[in-house]
Amino acid sequence: AAMVSRAKPIRADRVDADDGADAVEAIARRCRERVKQRALLAAGVAMVPVPGLDWLTDVGVLIKLLPDINHAFGLAPEQIERLAPDRKLVVYKALSTGGGLLVGKLITRELVLKVLKVVGVRLTTQQAAKFVPIAGQALSAALTYGALRYVCEQHIQQCIAVRRQLLLPAPSAA
Repeated sequence: AAMVSRAKPIRADRVDADDGADAVEAIARRCRERVKQRALLAAGVAMVPVPGLDWLTDVGVLIKLLPDINHAFGLAPEQIERLAPDRKLVVYKALSTGGGLLVGKLITRELVLKVLKVVGVRLTTQQAAKFVPIAGQALSAALTYGALRYVCEQHIQQCIAVRRQLLLPAPSAA
């Protein structure tokens, strides 16, 4: 638990429907910067030749980062619940069509493990690489970094897509 520090939440100036695409892109940049920092931390832990430690770190990093990303985009479950009914409907429609597995969800250990199965081949390779001295540890760190960046980038892209749906004008009642 000591290896996953208590970082401040990603600064998210509240994104309203009136905010433009520039605000959404600014939030995405801040999220990507945080992801990069946390992925580097996890890659450092992956260099330690202790089997399983990297998995625990990866899960811990994602359990913290994914809700922070949701919150930064205004898409945490409690934030969605506070939206006006028509805005809430836009979010739920965007989620159902976009397949946003983690957007607007309470992030649990089980959900993170499910997502990590998506990059399972990389992580399995990472575990095997641990047994090759020095070069294997470097490979393990690179795979950890890449896998975490991949999972988080996919999540950021889904959040951007949902936010863009909120930026569209509401369809007029004809």
